[in-house]
Amino acid sequence: MENYLNDFLRFLRTQNTGSENTIDGYRRDIQRFINYLQSEGITELKAVDRIAVTGYLRYLRYPKGAKKELGNKTIARHLSALRSFYRFLMEFYDLDSNPFEHIKTVRTYRKLPEFLFFEEMDTLLSSIDINDEYGLRNRALLELLYACGLRVSEIVNLRLNDIDAHDLVVRVIGKGDKERIVPFYPLVMDYLKAYIDHERPILLAKKQNNYVFLNSRGDKLSSRGVQFIIDQQVLKAGLKIKVHPHMFRHSFATHLLDNGADLRVVQELLGHKFLSTTQIYTHVSADRLKETYEHAHPRAKGDDKHE
Repeated sequence: MENYLNDFLRFLRTQNTGSENTIDGYRRDIQRFINYLQSEGITELKAVDRIAVTGYLRYLRYPKGAKKELGNKTIARHLSALRSFYRFLMEFYDLDSNPFEHIKTVRTYRKLPEFLFFEEMDTLLSSIDINDEYGLRNRALLELLYACGLRVSEIVNLRLNDIDAHDLVVRVIGKGDKERIVPFYPLVMDYLKAYIDHERPILLAKKQNNYVFLNSRGDKLSSRGVQFIIDQQVLKAGLKIKVHPHMFRHSFATHLLDNGADLRVVQELLGHKFLSTTQIYTHVSADRLKETYEHAHPRAKGDDKHE
């Protein structure tokens, strides 16, 4: 069964279906299923029937040793991976049926994204002292993260030749190696240029690499390193909230939409494949809703009083 799994993963890579993280997720989920089958004495994938599937779902929901049951989102992900795996087996290995095809997908509820209000973001960015050690790097890093709505994996893999200083755009390689071009405001270029000209050469020392953001050893800054920088800066800014790198992306999208940006433009800037993914950012404050209502509703306009 592991050989089938390995063939499936090779197939995904040849089809360029998702990132390595996505493919690794498929591997873990399907391997967990195979391990369950072996523990139940089932040695062939074609022997899996609805009884075996029902038993596996029960096993997933209440895993042994777990402090709490698995959530619907995790179970839905497992089901999706196994459906894809069996479709592959039916196409290339002549399996007769897909035992997961008609299993009802559990309902999942999308959590609203956490974001910073503009005043909080401004406080955080303004609190960075560019005269401190690594201050220019940290200001350029967080300004760019917010200005372009980048994923942390995208910003740590950014290279010098991805930045167009003339047109003020950055070339980003996102999920599935999909490329997109994202503009940024002039202030970002000011901090980037100062960092690249003055601080980056000191960090680089005698090493050679083309990554924009470096750690103290002159190597590529890691995702964990970005989180550490944010944690330290949140403390300095006096913010009483937990901030993670993806909140910069959430804030970018939320602030653009709150200020009138078109949803499809934001979709393009974020690199979302589906508009429905972007629509989660259309939550707005009660004040903005009221302001829009009073401006747009014909009975709410003007000073007319009705008795």
